[in-house]
Amino acid sequence: MLRTLRNLPGTGRVLVVLALMGMCAGAAFGSDKKKHDEKAASVSYTPMPLDSGYGPMDITDPPTPPEEIIREFTAKESVFREALNHYTYRRAVRVQTITDDGKVDGEYYEVDDVIFDPSGKRTEKVVLAPANSLERISMSPADFQDIQQRLPFVLTKEDVGQYDLKYVGRQTVDQVPCYVFDVAPKELVKGKRYFEGKIWVDAEALQIVVTSGKNVPDDLRKGHEDLSTPFTTYREQVDGENWFPTYTKGDGVLHFTGGNGYLGQDVRVRQTIKYTDYKQFGSTVKILYNGQEVENDPSAKKPDDKKPK
Repeated sequence: MLRTLRNLPGTGRVLVVLALMGMCAGAAFGSDKKKHDEKAASVSYTPMPLDSGYGPMDITDPPTPPEEIIREFTAKESVFREALNHYTYRRAVRVQTITDDGKVDGEYYEVDDVIFDPSGKRTEKVVLAPANSLERISMSPADFQDIQQRLPFVLTKEDVGQYDLKYVGRQTVDQVPCYVFDVAPKELVKGKRYFEGKIWVDAEALQIVVTSGKNVPDDLRKGHEDLSTPFTTYREQVDGENWFPTYTKGDGVLHFTGGNGYLGQDVRVRQTIKYTDYKQFGSTVKILYNGQEVENDPSAKKPDDKKPK
C-alpha cells in the first residue's frame, strides 16, 4: 500500500510513504467486521486494461455448473500452493513513479532469490539492489508482504469461503479457453487484506491463469491514506502440471487528500514483478570418501583407495 509524505514535526523534509499494495497492514477501520457493500469497506478503482490476447466474452451458461467449477479449481489451487512451497525461484521487483509527461522520476529495483536455508526453511537472498532513487514515495513493510504473498494470488479450497464468486462467462486468453469469475470478499475483517477483481481459470487444467484487480481495503483516513494500485498477474505452466506466477504489472494514479498545512497530490505508480528460474527444491547430500567429497554418482571415480601409512 502507498502513503503520501507529510511535513513531519521536527523535520524540514516532506516524507511521503507510498506502500505498494499492502496486504496485512492498514486494513479495515472501525468495527472488526464490515460488510463488503458498505461504503467505507470498499474503494472504487479502474481495473488494468486487458491486453490484445483476450478474446470475446461468451456469457452463455457453461457446460459444467459454476459451483462445480469452483469446487474443482479451488481444490487444484490447494495442490498448487503446496507444490509452490517446494520450489525456489528468482523475483525481480521494479517500482517507479511517473511524471505527468510520462517520464520516470524515481525507481526502486531489487532482485531476490527465494530459496531454502540448510534447515529447509524458506528464505530470501538479495542478488541485486541498486541505489533506490524514489523521492516522492518509499516502500513500506506492507508492500513487501504484498509482493511476497498477495500479488501471486492463490484461491484455495481453504480460503474460498472468505469470498463471493460470480460466474461471468467464457473467454480465450492467448489461445487458452478460460472460465471467468468476479471475486470479492464477503466481509472485511480488521487487520486483513483481500483480493477483489477477476480471475481467469483454465477450462481444462482448472487452475487460475490470470488475476486482475486490487487488494482491499485501502486506508482512507485523511492524513493516513494507505492506497494500492490495480494489478494483473499472469501464470504459465512450469512443471507441466501447475500454473506458476511469472509476471505481474500494476499501474495507477493514487489520489491523496490535503489538509492541516499540506496539499493533496496525485502520484502515478508503475510496477512490474518477474518470477523466473523455478526449480524444485531437493536436499543436497555430500558423500565423503577418505575425507574427500565425492559426486553422488555411481559411475563417478573415487579418490585413490590408499590407507594411511
